[in-house]
Amino acid sequence: MSPQTTLNRWFRSFWPPFVAVLLFIGLWESAVRMFHIETWILPSPSVIAQEASRSAGSLWDHTLSTLQLTLIGFAIGSAVGIIVACALHLVPLLKSALYPLLILSQNVPTIALAPLLMIWFGFGLLPKIIVITLVCFFPVAVSAMDGFAQTDRTMLNYMRMIGANRLQIFRKLEFPHALPSLFSGLRIAATYSVMGAVIAEWIGAQKGIGYYMILQKSAFRTDRIFVAIAIIVALSLLLFLLVTLIEKLVIRGGRRSGQEEGGETR
Repeated sequence: MSPQTTLNRWFRSFWPPFVAVLLFIGLWESAVRMFHIETWILPSPSVIAQEASRSAGSLWDHTLSTLQLTLIGFAIGSAVGIIVACALHLVPLLKSALYPLLILSQNVPTIALAPLLMIWFGFGLLPKIIVITLVCFFPVAVSAMDGFAQTDRTMLNYMRMIGANRLQIFRKLEFPHALPSLFSGLRIAATYSVMGAVIAEWIGAQKGIGYYMILQKSAFRTDRIFVAIAIIVALSLLLFLLVTLIEKLVIRGGRRSGQEEGGETR
């Protein structure tokens, strides 16, 4: 595919949501001005942008703190999800015993667990990382297990016929086949990780976007709360796009390696 074709395809997929967002912002601005809505109830986009510009210095520090916490929690949560998925897939008895418990664990709201974690582990970094890990690991684990379950049965039977053992089948066939599903879970977890970091900061923190939102809520600074929401959305999109880029690099690199190995075999 030529670069020009790729650029045209990207532009066709980008401009409809971009135009929709611009129309929404325009309607929002017009409605606030037309109905004379008070700023503390619903600020206009222009007021939010002005406040973001004025508070850029302090917001930058809070954003970096939240981003650092998010990346650490996302990395640990994703690793835990992958390990859990591999263990449950390779040990069917373990899957039968623990998979229903994983489903039940997601029925407990994270916001309800966070205060308990603060009581048990204090107000340091550990309880915040646990909160993000609990949010992230489940979509990664479930997506990976779905990918393992959808392995090509013809190739699976062929590898068994030629004498491949369980670990060889998993490493050579099942895990590579599950990569698209795994990255789907990672994209979901990437967006959830920002939410988990903000929730953790609500419970106990001295810096971060969640802490900033609590302060502004107490001061009825709705415009600053909207600025914080915009930052959360931007961080979520950034991580989502980063995972998508890594997915393309990994899967494209894997296909090239497979083609090279196939060529050498022939």
